Order: sequence, then C-alpha cells, then structure tokens
Amino acid sequence: MAYKRDYYEILEIDRNANADEIKKAYRKLAQKYHPDKNRGDGDSEEKFKEINEAYSILCDEEKRAAYDRFGHEGVGAFASGGGGGFGFGDIFGDFFGDIFSQSNKKTKRKRGEDLRYGVRIKFEESLFGVSKQIKYNRYETCSTCGGTGAKKGTNRVTCPVCHGTGEIRQQQGFFSIARTCYKCGGEGEIIENPCPVCKGEGRVIKERKLDIKIPAGIDDGNRLKVSGEGSSGLFGGPNGDLYVDITVEPHALFKRQGSDIFISMPISFSQAALGSEIEVPTVDDGKSTIKITPGTQSGTQFTLKGKGAPKISGGQRGNQYINIVVETPTNLTQKQKKLFEELAAENKEETHPLKKSFLDKIKSII
Repeated sequence: MAYKRDYYEILEIDRNANADEIKKAYRKLAQKYHPDKNRGDGDSEEKFKEINEAYSILCDEEKRAAYDRFGHEGVGAFASGGGGGFGFGDIFGDFFGDIFSQSNKKTKRKRGEDLRYGVRIKFEESLFGVSKQIKYNRYETCSTCGGTGAKKGTNRVTCPVCHGTGEIRQQQGFFSIARTCYKCGGEGEIIENPCPVCKGEGRVIKERKLDIKIPAGIDDGNRLKVSGEGSSGLFGGPNGDLYVDITVEPHALFKRQGSDIFISMPISFSQAALGSEIEVPTVDDGKSTIKITPGTQSGTQFTLKGKGAPKISGGQRGNQYINIVVETPTNLTQKQKKLFEELAAENKEETHPLKKSFLDKIKSII
C-alpha cells in the first residue's frame, strides 16, 4: 500500500483545530496549489488533490471522528482524492458564489428613467427669466393595478423556477455561479394574470404638463434639472428626474459671452474724425449715450458697466461692450467725391499717424 500523509499534516493544522480553522487552512492551500494557477506543474496538481481529500474528511464531523479513531483505514470508503464528498466546488461555491450572486441578483425596487426635454427661448428671456409650460410623455404608475402589474383582485406569485431568489445557481467545474433567473428576470415573482390596462408592466405612458421657471441669466446650452419629474419607479422605487436643455435664439444685434454683452456700432468717417455723441441700444430695451472722441479708430471699444447679462448664480450683472466700426462711405455723389478729393489733397502725415508709423516700419525692414 502506498504511504498516505496525515490529513492534519496536509492541511498544516493542529489535531484540535475547530471547523473554522480547518476551513481557513483549506482555502489558503487550495488557492496556492490550484491547477489554474500552476498549469503544467504535476506536483501542485497532486498536492491539490491531497488537500482536497484531506478537507473532504476533516470538514465532516462523522468522517473526522472515524479518521481520528481508525486512521486512513477508518475512512477508506469516504476518501475520494477530490472526486466526491465535500470538495473544492462546495467550499469555493460559498466563497465565490456570493460574489456572483451580488452582481447578478436584482432588487425589486427600481428607480424610474430620467427624461430629457428641449426648450427654445428668446434672447431677452434668457437674460431676465421666464416661465414656460411644457408637455411631455412619461411612465406613470398604473392606477388600475397600483403598480403591481397583476390583474385587480390577484397578486404576483413566487417564481417556480428560482423560488423567489431571483437567480439560478449552476455548477461549472469547481465553481458555483449564480445567474439571473430567466423566468422572472431576477424579480423573484411572476404575474399569472396581467393587468389589462398596463399589460403587466405596472406603468402606463401618460402626457404630463409642467410649469417650469427658467432663471434669469441662463445661457444657451445650459441644462435644468427638475427632480422627480421623470418616469415613475417600479415596485415603489423613486421617480427619475427631468432634464431640460435650453436653446437660446440668436439676437439681431447683441451677442453674449458669459455675462457680458457685445454689440458692433457703425459710425461715419466724419463722426470718427470730428467726434460726436451717439445713442447705443441696450439689452434693457433702453438706450445709453456714449461720447465718441475725435480721431476714434475702428475697433475702439467702449464699456457700459452693469448693462450685461445677470449671473445665474446671482450677484452683479456683466458689462455691455460697444465695438466701434468706422464705415467707409459708398455710392458717393459727384459733390461728395469732390469733397473727398479736396480732403485727400489736404491730408498730411500728421493727420494719419497710424499710416505714417506703418510706412516707417516698412522702410526699416527694406
């Protein structure tokens, strides 16, 4: 007869070890010598079988008692070398099965879906706020069955396949893997008599009317969140949320960057050269007067402080910036052409300092 090592020696435990100590020792050694971690190592495979056999005896009180009294001969009928009894699959089914179970098992309470809705508003409405009524479709709890999905007077019943657990355990080699039950979809219950209104869904699609307040200062592309106005949850789960995407229509005159407003203001040659006062439109549906100093160039920027957009978070408004555009006249009359010719003849370098500076730079390069 071939020599067989002592089972306590194999598991590296004392003969007085309790059940938890035996189980802990087995897990440690089984992981160390598992064939998947030691491919092609014949010694590790033999040790793994030896460890599995030792555990199959010592984890069972009756088998352990027989072994302690009679040795290997007392448990000859039980020792299986890993092929039967309580082996690797059982212990690691507990160890890994819980992990698979947690990832596959579904809870009955489900949160409703989030919804999105687009709202288009005018430029002025984005600056000063507006209220809008919107209409959209969402899932709502079926009033006929109260959300159970079952016909009135009946109830959901325990799934006959998974027996209410929502999962089915399958043994694959050494592992016990939990899968979502195909019959109930992980809910643990099935509907034998569906509600005729919602067809067993527990929810129906309904049109929802909602007044939403769009705050002053909102910008194009911003999104509002309206909590709890999405679809109803299942089995008492909370509602989803409604997200409102804002589109701001462009304005004919004004452009916005953050909380600042910009406008391009054309002026004539004479206004730019001689100076003048001009009225500039503002976003408040009013006008402000600005003074154009003599010699103002195209691209000069003036500022109206506090005339921009309000900040959505509150606080001081931004500014309005006026960009001056000196307009070159077109479609001149004969008299106007003559006047411009006389003006050109009188033009000296002193009246065109920018041109003189530019020409001087060219000369220095050439």
